[in-house]
Amino acid sequence: MVMFYFSATGNSKYIAELFCRNMEAVSNSAVSNFAVSDSAVCHSVEEEIDFSQLIKSSEIICFCYPIFGSRVPRLMREFAAKYMELFKNKKLIIFCTQMGGSGDGARAFTDVFPCGFVEVIYAEHFLMPNNVCNLFFLPLATNKIIQWYLAKAKKKMEIVCNDIKNGIVKKRGFNPFSQGLGLFQGSFMPGIEKRAKSKVWIDGDCNQCGLCVSICPMNNFGLEDNRIITKNNCMICYRCINKCPKKAISVFLRGKVKKQYGYWNTEGLDSPSILP
Repeated sequence: MVMFYFSATGNSKYIAELFCRNMEAVSNSAVSNFAVSDSAVCHSVEEEIDFSQLIKSSEIICFCYPIFGSRVPRLMREFAAKYMELFKNKKLIIFCTQMGGSGDGARAFTDVFPCGFVEVIYAEHFLMPNNVCNLFFLPLATNKIIQWYLAKAKKKMEIVCNDIKNGIVKKRGFNPFSQGLGLFQGSFMPGIEKRAKSKVWIDGDCNQCGLCVSICPMNNFGLEDNRIITKNNCMICYRCINKCPKKAISVFLRGKVKKQYGYWNTEGLDSPSILP
């Protein structure tokens, strides 16, 4: 079993690693008509490793990602497309993290594949704190609320892993109502994605530290002539806007960011640090 995840600011990484740790406890248990290996390997899709070999050698492929308006992040879709043929006839476990309700956030990933190409054996949604820090109607959670989210996620993950251990198949987001809700929400996203590619601004507080250049998953930043430039390839994941030490970056909506979602910026999974 292998887990592939994309995590913009830490939420999805937490869920992916939580799953792998929980699955180690049931590593030798029968799962339907196959057995879980003695470990569940966890990798970010941003790593520079031999993904082909990992996919070929794994019977079960797990995915975890944040959902953007009922739409799978572009980087995750591109990853699936790149290794498409290797996923054929694989069994998939799909998790999506969301700040509200996506409708069919986990099911949406199957749209990348031809009909009948893969077999989904489990799909689940996890509520996690909001990392969109520049919309006044989406306030950042307090540390107390974040702990509530994490407690709920841990309890749900215990249920998920026990289900998988016992061969129980659940597919969150696959019913007609969820798909309809996802279709409605997701209908706006292609246009938003296209416009957002160039909707990144850097203000005068930038000190050219180059952090955004090194952490952007889409290689959207560069350093030229002692200034940061953008390359019109943003996928609005909010990593740069939340990690810029000078709060100098704004995404999609122009304006100074007052607070950043920085819970996972400190050492340890449960060490809160909402940046001022």
